[in-house]
Amino acid sequence: MSRKKILIVEDEESLLRLESILLTSKGYDVKGVPNGQAALEAIASHQPDLILLDIMLPEIDGFEVCRRIKTAKDTSHIPVIMLTAKKCQDDFARGQEVGADWYITKPFKSSMVIETIQRFLL
Repeated sequence: MSRKKILIVEDEESLLRLESILLTSKGYDVKGVPNGQAALEAIASHQPDLILLDIMLPEIDGFEVCRRIKTAKDTSHIPVIMLTAKKCQDDFARGQEVGADWYITKPFKSSMVIETIQRFLL
């Protein structure tokens, strides 16, 4: 069976590196990008099975990236997990509105991220 591909969209380099190491150690094929525009390009070329998406990103924020993923016919099926420091109810509601499949707030437990990913990639 081929390894599941996960795209991590995170502008904080240390967190991107940490998430990449965690997911690679669990057997996933991981690609990380630092902004929304790079995310959209990577989705087209990498065709991930799941996307971990920060909200506060340079260029195009995570809400808009998610909206574009979920409204495009060829990517709408890809699970999007928002992984963000934005904790207010309005942000959570907006995440749902743009089609996010799940919402995890920072700081997060690695085990929660892994369990959530596994739930979507079964």
